[in-house]
This record gives sequence, C-alpha cells and structure tokens, in this order.
Amino acid sequence: RPAFVNPLILESPEEEELFRQGELNKGRRIAFSSTSLLKMAPSAEERTTIHEMFLSTLDPKTISFRSRVLPPNAVWMENSKLKSLEICHPQERNIFNRIFGGFLMRKAYELGWATACSFGGSRPFVVAVDDIMFQKPVEVGSLLFLSSQVCFTQNNYIQVRVHSEVASLQEKEHTTTNVFHFTFMSEKEVPLVFPKTYGESMLYLDGQRHFNSMSGPATVRKDYLWNPRNTTFVEN
Repeated sequence: RPAFVNPLILESPEEEELFRQGELNKGRRIAFSSTSLLKMAPSAEERTTIHEMFLSTLDPKTISFRSRVLPPNAVWMENSKLKSLEICHPQERNIFNRIFGGFLMRKAYELGWATACSFGGSRPFVVAVDDIMFQKPVEVGSLLFLSSQVCFTQNNYIQVRVHSEVASLQEKEHTTTNVFHFTFMSEKEVPLVFPKTYGESMLYLDGQRHFNSMSGPATVRKDYLWNPRNTTFVEN
C-alpha cells in the first residue's frame, strides 16, 4: 500500500542531478507501463518487423503459411527455454515471515545467466537489469517455478525474460509473483531468435522494447562498448 515518504532536501548540484535523473526514470517507467503490449497493440513499425520476420521464415519451396524454416544463424524462441523449481525453506524468510526478495532475485538471475550461457555458447556478462516489481509475496513452503527464455538478440547481446510463479496446492493454480528482464553480453556474436506464434512475437517485441530502453553507453569490458541506442532490426 502507498505510504507517506519524507521529501528529500537537495544540498548540492550532484544531488539535484541525481534527483532529476530519478524523475526522468519514473516518467519512463510510467510511459513504458501505459504502452504495455498487455494493454495496447504493437505500433505500425513493430507490426512490420514481426511480419518481415514471419516472411523470412516461410519455405520458398511451398506456397503455404504453415511451412516454416529457420534462416541461417537463427534459433526458434521456443528452443531457448530453461526452467527450475525451488522449495522455499524457512531460512530464506524476511522479517515479515515471507521469502526474502533478494533470494528470488538471485535465483532468477542464476537461471537467466544459465539461459544466456547455454544460448550464446560462452560465459555471458550482465550489462543491465530492468526494474523489478514484486507483484505478490512468496510464502514460506511455497513451490516456486521459474521459467527463463531468450526473447530478443542482437549482435553480442541477449535479452532474457524470467517469469516466476508460485503454485497453490489447494486450488491447483499458479500465480505470477515476478517478471525479471536481464540484458547479457556474450563474448561472441549470438544467433537471432525467431518467434513462431503470436504470443512469442509479443515476447519478442517486449524484449526489444526493454533492450532499447536501457540507458547507455556502458562499458562492460575494456574491449566492449555497449550503446543500445544504436539498435535496429537487421534482416539477413
């Protein structure tokens, strides 16, 4: 629930700049949420991107929308998944007797890293972690299901989405608790990831949005310079 927070007193130009950046980030988060693909249809440019990707996967030997083939150096999105299950033991609880958020973040990061490592074929470096929203607390004793998937790639970069949910043993239902977005960088160029279904296409566009929304450039290693603002979809 919302609670009153004492206002900050800015005492230096550096603090004023940090406060200004915080306000800009807040505005970006609100704008990002208002244009979510769960609320609004993709833009015209995004629809064109998905259609071009779909056309590039059609088998030229047949006249059919059902016959799909992968372009060179590409992977179907459905083949980029990893899953894990965690039993939430009492030693991971916080002062409110719920599972500590840092434990959930670590498990999501580890699965996301393993997904990027398996997909890229080398040890990846994390370059960005998007905002993490805790939608529902995780109770002690819960079964925590984590599902990780590569949803967007470009050059050396891998955008990974990790979805976490808990199972209700009484009602036999799964409830989403968190969605994590990680941007990793591989030591070598990675394959393109292609969606097959409309749902996967929305995941692709969502991953592309998260990737392009990161502020940069950011130096990860001395021989790698990341500038996500120079990102466009290139069709092979």
